[in-house]
Amino acid sequence: MIVMKFGGTSVGSAERMQEVVQLVKQTATKSCPVVVLSAMSSVTNALIAGAKAAAAGNFNDALRQVDLIRAKHVEAINAISGGADLLSEIEERLAELVVTYKGIAAVGELSKRSLDAVSGMGELLSSAIVARIANAQGLRSQWLDARKFMITDDSFGRANPVWGELVPATREALMPLLEQGTVVFTQGFIGSTRKGVSTTLGRGGSDYSASIMGVAIDADEIQIWTDVDGMMTADPRVVKDARVISEVSFQEASELAYFGAKVLHPLTIKPAVEKKIPVRILNTFRPTEPGTLIKDTVVSDDIIRAVSSKKGITAIFISTPKMLMSYGFLAKVFAIFDRYQTSIDTIATSEISVALTIDQTESLNEIVRDLSEYGEVRIVHDVAIVSVVGRQYREKSGIAGRVFASLKDVNIVMISGGASDINLSFVVEGANADDAVRMLHGEFLSQGGQSNPLSFVIPSGSEESAARS
Repeated sequence: MIVMKFGGTSVGSAERMQEVVQLVKQTATKSCPVVVLSAMSSVTNALIAGAKAAAAGNFNDALRQVDLIRAKHVEAINAISGGADLLSEIEERLAELVVTYKGIAAVGELSKRSLDAVSGMGELLSSAIVARIANAQGLRSQWLDARKFMITDDSFGRANPVWGELVPATREALMPLLEQGTVVFTQGFIGSTRKGVSTTLGRGGSDYSASIMGVAIDADEIQIWTDVDGMMTADPRVVKDARVISEVSFQEASELAYFGAKVLHPLTIKPAVEKKIPVRILNTFRPTEPGTLIKDTVVSDDIIRAVSSKKGITAIFISTPKMLMSYGFLAKVFAIFDRYQTSIDTIATSEISVALTIDQTESLNEIVRDLSEYGEVRIVHDVAIVSVVGRQYREKSGIAGRVFASLKDVNIVMISGGASDINLSFVVEGANADDAVRMLHGEFLSQGGQSNPLSFVIPSGSEESAARS
């Protein structure tokens, strides 16, 4: 059992779609895969732009986005034979889109529920085309609407799987086809509530969809096909001599995914970790490359395994004498973030201060207002978290010293360490994040480094975020 997920640039054109089908056919000679597809590159952003234009009363601008989406898909369909009825199907979906835009324009407001109905349409369009190409090439396959079995709650925009209903529904939908040797083509990113209302799993959620489906069918492997060779020693856009890391552990990959490793959606690893299903990162554009395998445990002598940076972070500093010799203060602080459903990335405390970081700022004004009841609040925008991921930190001496010595010319805003045996994180100004990465790489991986260098992994940029931009 294999789940193959392909991102937006992997299905960005008719040519790319043809190559995806070839990869699926090669896999199908050994195993009958579930193929999870993203929207064509740039389509999701066009869908959202149209919705926002409609809400703002610019309906002609919304229709222009529909025209752009139509042209991209028609071009792909025209490149395959026998696609006349598929053109009709695409037009039906686009007509639904126009009706939705009209509804948004009528109320003059874009709700999260309406946004989910709009933004998930790209996956339905792209998967229909790829499935048709597969059928035309003689591959025994079936297109399925993921909304029929990906049951979620109604947290529109970032829906959560309802596992108790999702797993049996997914098995019921997929297993009979897979057992008959039929390849299943379906969508990432989208789901639906118990009442059939469309939802999305959040940006980058196609990876998460693939992981969820892999868990539901007890897959042997989940493959994330993207536009990079895997997790690398550095982002090649920052460090020219970056190289691919062949294996990382679930624990290391989980830390990296959360703290900026955009090659994977942060939630992708979680279901796979719990089921111990290996996740393999592969490059659609270079399919012969071995990629990176993420598995339960990895044997390595390297103390330091990885460093990643997460930009666009907001730091919050709360200072109050009330903290001194008191109890329950942190509980009150955390309750505020829970109230506004905002995750905290890192945290550090002193006798009268708390410093923490977040990457969701939708409710920042309300959070600051509520925090101000307990003390002075200071906000610093546009900072970055740099995380050094390794192993056995508590058993080794000198690691932090060596890391910070290499960053002597970088202003460090905050340090968070000790909570995990594999992660040391610190916050720097956003403009200094790349410099910090280069300094660390130069210290540990350059030719002039010590004779027993420490290895770093910095996953490169994500296909999915690039595809949606």
